[in-house]
Amino acid sequence: AQTGRVPPESRLYTDERGQPILLEKRLIVSGDQLIGASSGFDQQTGQPQVRVTLDGVGAKRMLDFTRDNVGNRMAVVYIEQKPGGVKTEDVISVAVVREPFGKVFQTTGLDSMSEASQLSLLLRAGALAAPMEIVEERTVGPTLGAINVEQGFKSVMIGFVLVLIFMAAYYRVFGLVANLALLANLILMVALLSMLGATLTMPGIAGIVLTVGMAVDANVLIFERIREELRNGNTPQASIRAGYDKAFSTIADANITTLIAAFVLFLFGTGPIKGFAVTLSLGIVTSMFTAIMGTRAVVNLIYGGKKRVKKLAI
Repeated sequence: AQTGRVPPESRLYTDERGQPILLEKRLIVSGDQLIGASSGFDQQTGQPQVRVTLDGVGAKRMLDFTRDNVGNRMAVVYIEQKPGGVKTEDVISVAVVREPFGKVFQTTGLDSMSEASQLSLLLRAGALAAPMEIVEERTVGPTLGAINVEQGFKSVMIGFVLVLIFMAAYYRVFGLVANLALLANLILMVALLSMLGATLTMPGIAGIVLTVGMAVDANVLIFERIREELRNGNTPQASIRAGYDKAFSTIADANITTLIAAFVLFLFGTGPIKGFAVTLSLGIVTSMFTAIMGTRAVVNLIYGGKKRVKKLAI
């Protein structure tokens, strides 16, 4: 390498310190055979190290190579495919083979824990099945995130108040009962989220908004059923019983299908998607309880028993 003559089967690189290094073009193990790489400290020497794990194919190749090359140097070349079809190759690690190894081995001789962490990160990145191209990168500070959550919470409260006004104006006494159930539903959701130690994020707020809408929809179905029974000539108390009984199957079907969708989102989603699925699932359970059982208990308290009811305020 120092004379400038590079053999055909080799290639000249420079290491991380800018020193020339001559490597054979023969590939021993690629990122496809890498299972994992983690940084840590050697238990005997206390020095930084990187622990590497290979699959079966990579382990056999590595063992065959190291068995015949004890005392020789081995390098790790990081190949990056950049936008525009540009490919770069950089030597990120050079080590001496001290003994034969295969599936699991350690890279030592690193200067710092930061260098070990960087090497393990690059090794894991090299195992990606496809190149990663960054289209856009944004950094959101904690202040901006808090503002977004605050604005989302305000939107929930504004929507909640508008729903309360509409329900009270359109369904009168029954609307007030529905509003009481909606308030109880919101309190139950917040209590359950607090018990689970969940953090309220924008997707979580979206799940709460959707839950409020579904709870209102359940009450609307029940109240319209009651109105339909009254138009058919049934007595007020019979209309209440029939309205709740006939609307139950429709409400249950809608909520169960949504609950299944939320379960799938939680099972296969990540991060914010899981947060949305959690709040949606909790909201479905609480809204079913408050919209069906809660409102029915209050309505029966007002119009039930042996009271003679001639007209319903609905």
